[in-house]
Formats: sequence, C-alpha cells, structure tokens
Amino acid sequence: MNSPQQSPLKWRSASLLSVVAEGGGYWDSGYVQPLDFFGDGTRIPTLVVSPYTKAGHISHTYIDHVSILKFVEANWGLDPLTDRSRDNLHNPVTNPHDPYVPLNRPAIGDLMDLFSFGDHHGK
Repeated sequence: MNSPQQSPLKWRSASLLSVVAEGGGYWDSGYVQPLDFFGDGTRIPTLVVSPYTKAGHISHTYIDHVSILKFVEANWGLDPLTDRSRDNLHNPVTNPHDPYVPLNRPAIGDLMDLFSFGDHHGK
C-alpha cells in the first residue's frame, strides 16, 4: 500500500484512523458506560494521522467505535443514521477529576477535538 503522503493532492484531505479491537475487554480496567444491557464496552485505543491533527495532542474524551461515525456526521454536517442509534448521544462534558468519565452520561465523543481544520474544515 502506498502512503497517502506520497501524493500531495490526496494527503491534503486525508485522515487515517487506526482503531484497535478491544479484545473482549479483559485487559481494560477503565470506566465502561452503562448504555444498555451490554454496556458500551471497553475504551478504544485510536490513532489518527492527518495533516489536520493537533500535534502532540492526546485526547482523554470518552470514545468508542461509533465515534468514527459521529466524526463523519459532524465533519460533513450529516444527520444521525436513525433516531435510536448511538451516534445520537451527546458529546461528553469533561469531568475535571476523571476526564474518562463524562459528566453527561451517556455520551460518546465525535473525534473533532483531535483536529484543527482552520479554513479547510470539511472541504
């Protein structure tokens, strides 16, 4: 696979997301939101590479796999899939004592805090 960085035209609008499968939750002792009978699962380690990411920024926002969908919807101004889908959940309000536990539970981040689009947002 060729790197998008090898094509300046492609790289100008690229965002690569690498999401790690949580492996059944046996390794993570962190907070799990009680969203439904199954909960929300464990935290999802995610790496984002883009010319628009904030250099050196580490986000402590509560995210899960739905955060990728929420990012697409937020970035391009799209409506949520359905009225019942998890992409309807609010973005988390940070808890100063524990940034991983949203004050407005249930809440799932949209990854937008990872980016600094400036004049190029969504285009």
